[in-house]
Amino acid sequence: MKNNHFKILTLSILSLVGVSSCTDLEIEETDSIISDGFQGLADPSSTVTNLYGSLAGQYAGQDNYFALQEVTSDEHLIPTRGGDWGDNGLWRVLHTHDWNGQHAFITNVFQLWNGNQLQASQVLDSRSNPSATNIGDASFIRAYSMWVILDNYGQVPFRDTSLPSTSVPEVLTGQAAVDFILADIETAIANAPATQAASGEANLRASKAAARYLKAKVLLNKHIYVGGEPNGADMAEVISLVDAITADGYALQEGYFDLFLPDADTETIWALEANTINKVVMGLHYNNTSIQGGGWNGFSTLAEFYDLFEGDAEFNELDANQEPANGQEERRGGVPTIGVPFDNQPYASELDGYVNGSNVGYGFLINQQYALDGTPLKDRQGAPLTFKREFKDGTGAVNFINNDETTGIRIQKYAARNGEASISHQIVFRYADAHLMKAEAMFRSGGDPTSMINDLRTIRNTEELLGTVTAQDILDERGRELYQEAWRRNDLIRFGQFGRDWLFKAPGTIDNDDYNVFPIPPAQLLANPNLVQNPGY
Repeated sequence: MKNNHFKILTLSILSLVGVSSCTDLEIEETDSIISDGFQGLADPSSTVTNLYGSLAGQYAGQDNYFALQEVTSDEHLIPTRGGDWGDNGLWRVLHTHDWNGQHAFITNVFQLWNGNQLQASQVLDSRSNPSATNIGDASFIRAYSMWVILDNYGQVPFRDTSLPSTSVPEVLTGQAAVDFILADIETAIANAPATQAASGEANLRASKAAARYLKAKVLLNKHIYVGGEPNGADMAEVISLVDAITADGYALQEGYFDLFLPDADTETIWALEANTINKVVMGLHYNNTSIQGGGWNGFSTLAEFYDLFEGDAEFNELDANQEPANGQEERRGGVPTIGVPFDNQPYASELDGYVNGSNVGYGFLINQQYALDGTPLKDRQGAPLTFKREFKDGTGAVNFINNDETTGIRIQKYAARNGEASISHQIVFRYADAHLMKAEAMFRSGGDPTSMINDLRTIRNTEELLGTVTAQDILDERGRELYQEAWRRNDLIRFGQFGRDWLFKAPGTIDNDDYNVFPIPPAQLLANPNLVQNPGY
């Protein structure tokens, strides 16, 4: 990858600097009052604000958390194109499941998200005199951060702030970890404000709806952490939690790609003020976008994932009104044969680096790409700029390396044409996911969620409704609805498909459940003897 691929990672870099707690959860001097160990925070509200900023940085980038959730799946891969995106295999090993505990992203996520929960614990310490609002925010952030660590690593180091800073953090696993996280969520529900859908800035922090969503997510995945099968009582509670979110006015909303604008809507349960530029440009060609400086020409998707959507597998141009054509469903998007004028981009400005308009479509971009005036674009060698389903090297062989500039179908969800490069608004929890969690809970407890799945398909303007749904139908619908929202790894594990074969998967990792969690970084094992390396590593 070229050096300029990392120039725009301001928030991610800030998060690495701002959350500098050692990976063994050693407490460092910030605004806390320190004499003999931790004695309390002088300004817990400021720490809460900083925590949300850290989360935004950790969530914003195309690396670290996003890469572990998406590039490890069938949804994203980054082939090496010439000298670009080699990075000593940093990206390739995620898609092939050939990673180890030294991988930078695996190490960073463990450190950063454990740092979140330590700072949240400092806020929650009674010596910090937190307000009820502080307690709601910190309990929510600690629960979310600890759940991320549990889901990705299977064990969570936890430091009790009442103990000396030299004490070794205990490690929570299985039921004990789930119980701790659920207790924090209950505290968040009790102390966070009740917000209504479409309430804008109120959805940038913890709310009762966001905490209930997180609790539903934990319960839906609980059997993965504690063993056994999904519990009927847990599934019933997932349904009840989603119903409570619905009662606050959250609902499915039409206009799929409009949901990813910063406008208020009925689906955004929780969003972060996280810049979207990385996710706008990470897959676009250098000549493909009207953003000055061009795209990074990296991230692509597998043809098998693209084929989950309705429509012609080889052709997805938009019609004259910039709407999906050729039988494609709305969520698949398409390629515009002519650009959108500058004046029609609601969040663009000349200061954002936009020139006259955008020539980039929504959703999945395949085949010929076009300039603003409809002229077919070319790549840097003068060949037609046609994004291809296959990944082939110079000899025509299918290969992960030595690809040309045009291999791979690209994705635009936070879209260049909306001026999203300048918008700090990324959705973390969305109602459509809650809707699908309820449908899945119904299915896992013996109910029939067909009408719920078809309600979503109808509002997304699909041409076909499903018959009696299967587990595969639910997983596929989650893929179509939630792609690029950092849920694919979690979904594949829950449905028992993270270990299945896909293009370029390393043979030794196929059907191997050891890779459902990442290795504990070696430095962590040395710092905390209570941690134990995960099986298979």
